[in-house]
Amino acid sequence: MSETTKLSIKEKIGYALGDTAANIAWRTIGPFLPIFYTDVFGLGTAAVATLLLVIRLGDGITDLIMGNIADRTRTKWGKFRPWLLWTALPFGVALVLQFTTPDLGLSGKLFWAYATSIFYTLAYTANNVPYSALMGVMTQNVKERTVLSSYRFFGAYLGGIIATVGVISLVDFLGKGNENLGYQYTMYVLAFILASFSFITFYTTRERVKAVKTDDIFKDYKDLSTNRPWLILLFIGFVFVTYNIIKQSSIMYYFTHYVQDENGFFGALTEWGGKNGLAGLYLLSLLVISMISTVFAPALTKYFGKVRLFMLSILFSAGFAGAMYVLEPNEIGSIFILGILSEFGAGLMPILFFAMLGDSADYSELKNGRRATGLIFSAGTFAMKFGSGMAGAITLAVLNFYNYDGQALVKTPEMLEGIKLNMSVVPGLFVLLGVVALLFYPLTPGVMKEIEQELQEKRAESVTE
Repeated sequence: MSETTKLSIKEKIGYALGDTAANIAWRTIGPFLPIFYTDVFGLGTAAVATLLLVIRLGDGITDLIMGNIADRTRTKWGKFRPWLLWTALPFGVALVLQFTTPDLGLSGKLFWAYATSIFYTLAYTANNVPYSALMGVMTQNVKERTVLSSYRFFGAYLGGIIATVGVISLVDFLGKGNENLGYQYTMYVLAFILASFSFITFYTTRERVKAVKTDDIFKDYKDLSTNRPWLILLFIGFVFVTYNIIKQSSIMYYFTHYVQDENGFFGALTEWGGKNGLAGLYLLSLLVISMISTVFAPALTKYFGKVRLFMLSILFSAGFAGAMYVLEPNEIGSIFILGILSEFGAGLMPILFFAMLGDSADYSELKNGRRATGLIFSAGTFAMKFGSGMAGAITLAVLNFYNYDGQALVKTPEMLEGIKLNMSVVPGLFVLLGVVALLFYPLTPGVMKEIEQELQEKRAESVTE
């Protein structure tokens, strides 16, 4: 098959299920782990903030290392696909251990949280860095990569739905009133689904784009350090991931402690989720609109271009997120409307980001005659890890500043102010930095068309030689 031939629907769906698997874990960790640590496991907000920041900062470095390892992997299945096979089971086990709560003292709990978090992030890295890079070698066609990225994030948001429905529905049901056991047993179910989808991605995808062979690690990093589009994307990825994770991490706090359904308007809809039902309905609403955004992404990209659409998405999403600050606890309809509108813009961001990483790989190959695809795509998980660590630290630092106490039965107005800020103003202001960075991004549609044409000519010449 030609590098520029369109991929089959089967292969696109198979690839998408790989991010369904990853997001079963990611969308469980993001919204539920902070409140699990503070309200169920009994850790303080300052301790959890420090943990999330330290773990994610260190783990971001391992993403770059994993990118180099993946680039140098040699198997009959290719460079990146085998990692999906090798890591499926460890990844599932790591998710279970994150929500397992042994009966320990405070020091023991902290040690357990650090140990299981390190294991989880390493398993995620070994799975998701090669998975992200796989998109860069399945096809060389720039437009086809954007479509594939849309499929990928449709699968990602599906994983979020599975995670949200799983946690909200099963924690009370399986735990029978014991939240510690409820979370652990729920993770058994989610881990099984996660591992199964990772296997499917391995068996249904193929690697076609052959990278220029390189064994010089230092040259790879040197090329990366001079790849201006990649450096800008690295910062943009960090910004939008931090934005999204602050919002996700705040949802459970916001609906558990701030929102008041005084008229019971949503009561019938949320009985299935117990006390977390309304939060679950909100999370599902956001994931559904995110899935819808993947359908519109290719057409919107064609009309606006990736860079311009990215800017508009940030402004659109941040504007509606910031507006949520003025809402009262009982304005549930408005909370849902503004949240859903904000999420439509947020849902476009990762689609554009990973498609643009593929463009930066093309840029690197044309400029340097080398294509370290795994290393370049490690920017995705690097940004996710670093951004999620920073987001968790920011979220909990704000709560700590407002003296949040997870074990307090009644939350003070001061605590509620911190929760409200995390849901609206704090992430909205932060993500605007991405607009500034995009002003300096050089790979316009016209430039990418020239790069794609030149690469095709060079590859054709190398084949005839």
